[in-house]
Amino acid sequence: MSYKKNTFEYLIPRPVEIKEVEGQFRISYDTKIVLLESTDSSDYNSALILKGYIEDKLGIRLEITRSASEEDVSKVIILDRSDDIKEEEGYSLNISDDKVIVKARTKRGLLYGVATFRQLIALGGALIPACEISDKPVLSNRGFYHDASRGRIQKLSSYKKLADLCSYFKLNQLQLYVEHSFLFKGFSEVCRDDTPLTAEDILELDEYCAKLGIELIPSISTFGHLYKVLRTKTFEELCELDDPRDSEFSFDQRMQHHTLDVTNEKSFEFVKKVLDEFLPLFRSDYVNICADETFDLGKGKSKELADREGVGKVYVDYVNRIMEYCINKGKKPMFWGDIIVGFPEYAKLLPKDVICLNWGYSDCEKEDNTRKLADVPVRQYLCPGVHGWRHFINHFEMAYRNISIMCEYAGKYHAEGLLNTDWGDYGHLQDPLFSIPGLIYGAAFSWSGVSEETEINRQISRLYYGDREEELMSVARDIGMLEGNSWDQLVQFIELIRNRPAAQEAKEFYGRLKVNEPAENNKRIDEKLDDLRLLITGVNDEGKALINRLLLFAEGQKLMCRALYQLGCKLFDKAQNHDECVRIAAEIETWMYHYKKIWRITSRESELYRVEEIFYQCADILREQNVNLIIK
Repeated sequence: MSYKKNTFEYLIPRPVEIKEVEGQFRISYDTKIVLLESTDSSDYNSALILKGYIEDKLGIRLEITRSASEEDVSKVIILDRSDDIKEEEGYSLNISDDKVIVKARTKRGLLYGVATFRQLIALGGALIPACEISDKPVLSNRGFYHDASRGRIQKLSSYKKLADLCSYFKLNQLQLYVEHSFLFKGFSEVCRDDTPLTAEDILELDEYCAKLGIELIPSISTFGHLYKVLRTKTFEELCELDDPRDSEFSFDQRMQHHTLDVTNEKSFEFVKKVLDEFLPLFRSDYVNICADETFDLGKGKSKELADREGVGKVYVDYVNRIMEYCINKGKKPMFWGDIIVGFPEYAKLLPKDVICLNWGYSDCEKEDNTRKLADVPVRQYLCPGVHGWRHFINHFEMAYRNISIMCEYAGKYHAEGLLNTDWGDYGHLQDPLFSIPGLIYGAAFSWSGVSEETEINRQISRLYYGDREEELMSVARDIGMLEGNSWDQLVQFIELIRNRPAAQEAKEFYGRLKVNEPAENNKRIDEKLDDLRLLITGVNDEGKALINRLLLFAEGQKLMCRALYQLGCKLFDKAQNHDECVRIAAEIETWMYHYKKIWRITSRESELYRVEEIFYQCADILREQNVNLIIK
């Protein structure tokens, strides 16, 4: 029995230097994990992680011990702290017939060396090829940003698994996006229909991340994107716009509103209170104040001020107040850069050491914004995305291209880091498992540079999903590319119909969606789903979980396209097939039953009810025979 191809070519991220040598290390019942005296107490966790991994993957329970020297022991896996490794997060991994030696100068470096050895176990089992590996990252700050607000709040156990994954692929920062989804004091009205994060959740996750070498950085909306907060009676007076509660909840409107009223001093008191309560839960020296997409600024209560001083100046002045407050509390601010790139001259007015999170999500993203900020200059992270938001299934090909481009710009313009984003627009319909390939793209490229798409997909299929055919990611990519209409289009259309628009307005909106008869495209999806079914017995547990999610979500995608098409026939063409409409309605309800079971495996109830409401309203319209009750 032999290794398929070269075991080392599947390592993610790819190490800087790999030298293959003669020999093989055999993990056996009497193998020991040895901490040399050079290590400290925090390195015991690295030994525990390795021990747990070997027991899980191989069924072999090793013992951990300490030794004064590596000379006196054999058949061991040695963890060693050494100043011979100069880079902060660098490591060396030397494997011979009788020893494995992981050497690093820092705790993180040791964790990363252990991670590489764990990957060799995943690829080779208990028989590991001998080698000499030397490694270090291209970017010093490598992060993942996960939306924990706009629909889906996961269970604490799920966030811990996310941290495990980040550490395994050598990411060192994690942020959870919070708008309204933390149980602040005085937030009883905000959270009464939700399942928010608590102080204990954050404290426990922060501790868990620290053991994995991950900095959990607080991220909290302090300016824009406060739709749910400012629609409550408790906080509505702080809203830039009058009467923020004058319409029912809308996923689409939440993407556009609401912004704090900068002319009301109580708004700043609100921001200070939130920061005072949130920041002490984190050991990080950083805080992301967000301050992005302040679309309402200057359009309501601050209009007079904005007309007089300019929207850009009003924005920078208020952000400066928030940043100075954070700095006085000993925190280094980060903020999203979408507003400041429009007014780069004002960037010079910001505190010197703030970090601008420069996001761009196009698969052909231009370098203009990165160059503008570099010219100021402003410290910046480049922020691409995993492209799952607004879809049933992530667009893996978009994620690859977007992340690749932004990693290249990060190198060209000397950015300080990469923060790869996973947003939850329109209720966070997509399953969190679909974001893992994008997470891996970002981890791989920020550590060792960009690789070719088919190569990284083949590596992910083999290493992470255990697919010896190396085809799983290729099939998943193809399924995502077969999307007809997107989830946000259904949401926008249902929310429009819910308001009973004029027939002509509804018809024009529907025309912009470009809905086609979906039978042929759905048939192509079915063919790809059969490819998945053939792969399912040849993958590991992670691969099976991905395939099962793809099978379910692709069926949801097909159903939605059928529903949108029949809605158009029903509402506008008058050539409706009522029996087909009723049939689709029933299939939607059955699909939602299974979707909710999957949601509840990893996530709290959070806003699941809002997602199902869209589907059920769609089913109700399909069943309705009197079109006049639906539109004017």
